[in-house]
Amino acid sequence: MSRRAAITVHAERPSAHRINPYVFGHFVEDIRDHMDAMLAFVLKDMDFEDEADGRGVSSGWHAVTDGKNTEYALEPAAPRHSGHSQRIRILSADQCRGGIGQHVSVEGGMTYRLHIVARAAIDLPSAVCEIVDRETGELLGTVNITLRGHRWQTYEAELQISRSCERAEFRIILTSEEDRWRDAIGSGTIWLDHISLLPSDSIGYVKRDVVELTKQLKPGMMRLAGNYISAYHFEDAIGPVLERPNMINEAWGGWTNKYFGTDEFLAFCRDTNTEPLICVNAGTGTPEEAAAWLEYCNGSIDTVYGALRARNGHPEPYGVRYWEIGNEIYGHWQHGHCTAEEFAHRYNQFANAMKATDPNIVLLACGDCDPEWNRILLERSADKIDMLTLHIYHGHGTVGILPETPKETRYPAVVSFAEVSRSIIGSTAALIEEDPAYAHMKLAITEYNTMYYPNTIRKDRPMEHTLEAAVANATNLNEFLRQSHLVEIGSFSDLVNGWLGGCIRIGDVYADQYRGKVPGWSGRSRVAYGTPTFHVMKAYANRSISRIVPVTTDCDTYDWTAGSNRFAIDPSPASVLDVAAALNEAGTTLTIFAVNRGLEPVEAVLSVGLFEETGDAIVWELTGDDFEAINSVFEPEAVVMQERRLAYNRAGQPPILDMKPHSVYVLEFHR
Repeated sequence: MSRRAAITVHAERPSAHRINPYVFGHFVEDIRDHMDAMLAFVLKDMDFEDEADGRGVSSGWHAVTDGKNTEYALEPAAPRHSGHSQRIRILSADQCRGGIGQHVSVEGGMTYRLHIVARAAIDLPSAVCEIVDRETGELLGTVNITLRGHRWQTYEAELQISRSCERAEFRIILTSEEDRWRDAIGSGTIWLDHISLLPSDSIGYVKRDVVELTKQLKPGMMRLAGNYISAYHFEDAIGPVLERPNMINEAWGGWTNKYFGTDEFLAFCRDTNTEPLICVNAGTGTPEEAAAWLEYCNGSIDTVYGALRARNGHPEPYGVRYWEIGNEIYGHWQHGHCTAEEFAHRYNQFANAMKATDPNIVLLACGDCDPEWNRILLERSADKIDMLTLHIYHGHGTVGILPETPKETRYPAVVSFAEVSRSIIGSTAALIEEDPAYAHMKLAITEYNTMYYPNTIRKDRPMEHTLEAAVANATNLNEFLRQSHLVEIGSFSDLVNGWLGGCIRIGDVYADQYRGKVPGWSGRSRVAYGTPTFHVMKAYANRSISRIVPVTTDCDTYDWTAGSNRFAIDPSPASVLDVAAALNEAGTTLTIFAVNRGLEPVEAVLSVGLFEETGDAIVWELTGDDFEAINSVFEPEAVVMQERRLAYNRAGQPPILDMKPHSVYVLEFHR
């Protein structure tokens, strides 16, 4: 038996303000496997930057030889290059094959572009690059590289792959089985400085699947930031990629990816039709460095850094308008952590330097969900701030969810994301309203998502990928729309893999970097798909909406617990239905975003005014039999939006929406 409800949309009362499409933005961060998943490079350890194993091979590779005397060692890189060079020497007397290999997954019918920087002994005529099935030994593709002597050279070639293979191996091999030379000092040796392999369908350095899925999301804005940015120096990741230094990711461990710097990020924004938002390093950086980064992006070629950008192949200014100063500087986990008073002083210095470089930019200041931090910052810096940022991760930090929390308690708390955001945004809004000097201030929620448990070691499938999380995120988006007079930017965290919440998933890595099987265990490491939240965000962002309109909902309520109650949240009974609605600019399209947070079906009678005369609406529905349902490489479309028509009687009979439990609906009426 369905529960009864009524939804009344007051389409005759559109808001004076327009909804900013940047509220559906996304977020790129060099965290864990985000860059490995996002970028198209097939090989890792391409610059032999890792430490040597016991045999002298860079640890991202392994020795491949049948010779008794094959030698390996890491030696200095080519001039101006970072990492090491991998030395390999085989003996003519061994009449052997010797080289290095790396496990890869390849797509049949694909052409892979091979790029090598190497030098070799004058007696070595060639090297062979091949991809084989490492289980059967079948050769899937091969190319011969004619070596050109003892000086560093760049080699380009193509590898054609005969069939797809999950458990393949790339090898670069020297042979003395047929070619013979006199074994002497330096004979039979090659030094490899760089090896990369890119599929021919990549867009720049990014996987085509990632670009296409991102375009489906219609993000509006793409943010470059995260914890790593507080120890990141932009000049380390511009210019020729092989001349960029290898940098430790001081926030998350491992290497910072030097192949995705400023120019690559802005190319990705161009390819996905998104507005860039760059967060500068206000942790270990300086105002001068931030101003230089801004000048690199926006300065004319008559400026120092504009000229540098031009020399790097980009003569036209990028015109990056949105800049964020500081990422979570309030947190002890952040490089440059400080008090609110110290940050306000630091912020003012950064703002002055950046506005002097380009007065037309929009500046975002690192705010906190703690009103006291924001109060101090606004008192000292409000006249230099255009937007105040908030990060809202809902779960453990907001309502005290733990792995042992019973799902009967967890579910109602998690799907109350809207109530949590409403409380946090409301306390910030109250602070802004206290002083007319803050009247210009807008909010940017530059990171948000569900985060069920502490962001530490976890195992098993992430709850952040479930239908339950999608229901919660949909209610949060509804709250952003209701608060769109104040909230102008949203950045969902993360875009691709990364920590557990990435809404685009590449491959079979479900747990975090410390737990779970090695990538490829499923035999489907190249599969790209979206989480249920991906499909919610796609459905929301692709609607034609401009003005929010009021909604009245008459429905059942449910109880939930506020857990730690860190944000003074009122855990009063919440409406089972969470609904927002908006008109397009012309007033001819009405879109309703309706979420059934309950565990029972609901029959909702819709009152939509003049739009009832059309007799027909389009409905997109996201639902599933279990609120813990999840998409995976085995079932990448287990939970997706399904489109249908809602027809109803025009003769005074209102439309009725049958809503399944734990489900998300988007309805579109036209007149």
